Formats: sequence, structure tokens, C-alpha cells
Amino acid sequence: MNDHLSQLEPIDVTLQVNGTPVDVSVPAHRTLLDALRDDAGFKGSKKCCADGECGACSVFLDGTLVNSCLVLAVETEGSDVTTIEGLSVDGLSDLQQEFLKAGAVQCGVCIPGQVVAAEDLLRTNPHATATEIRDAMSGNLCRCAGYERIVAAIQAAAETRVTIS
Repeated sequence: MNDHLSQLEPIDVTLQVNGTPVDVSVPAHRTLLDALRDDAGFKGSKKCCADGECGACSVFLDGTLVNSCLVLAVETEGSDVTTIEGLSVDGLSDLQQEFLKAGAVQCGVCIPGQVVAAEDLLRTNPHATATEIRDAMSGNLCRCAGYERIVAAIQAAAETRVTIS
């Protein structure tokens, strides 16, 4: 019985979020998404499906793209997390600006996850074709059906980054 009670006690977790140390005290079952939004105040990542199917909660965990609704907060002790807020430290990122220019931002629920996933793609494949973009973004659903605009925004950001490099 004592073991059962100890599982109900909050667990202290320390992690880096967007370069800032964050301490949260969470129940063992709380997801990283809920800890980020409800305990740490990072509201950018969205809670949509809670099953890892839509990508709205995408973040970088130690540099790897993950669905934060599938990761327990207690598993992230000592980890480095980058949310959508961390991609735009000094105003909007180039990718966010291209999403706006292309009209790829509609209702806004999927956009943080779309931008984070697109950033992951451009970091690993800066010269992605439209087909490669669609394939890489297939884990991020847009219920407003703005896929063509999202692809155009990612292509524009890729072209700008290649020109700058």
C-alpha cells in the first residue's frame, strides 16, 4: 500500500526549456505536453488528439522531434526541450514568417507543431523537394486542409536559407 501512495506523490523534474532551467512537480502520469502547458506556462504546443496522431504537440527533446503528448514528463529529467517559443527568440523565425506570407496559418491549432516539424526537416534536409516535404510532414495533420500553403511556406524558407548560406 505504501508503494501505491508513493506513486501518487508529485515528482520533481528539472529540465531545460528553450534554454531556461525549468522545475516542475508533476504526477507520474503527466505528459510532457501537459507539464509544458499547465505547469511551465509554455502554451505554444497544442493539445489536440492526445494520441500522437496529429503532431500539434511536436517539440524537440534533446534535439529529436517528438510528440510531447506521448512522453511522460518524468522521463525528461535533465533533458533539453525546444518548443515553438524557442524557435522565435528574437521575433518570428524565417519559417514562421514564410507561414504567414503563404497564408498557411488558418485556425492555428496545428501550426506550432507544423513549424517545429518543418524546422526539423530543414535542419536535416535543407534542399527538400515538395514530395520530400509532404512525406516529412505527413505526421502533422491540418484539419483546415492548408497543406499546399504549408508546403509552399516550407519551400520558401528552404530557398531563403540556401540563399543566405
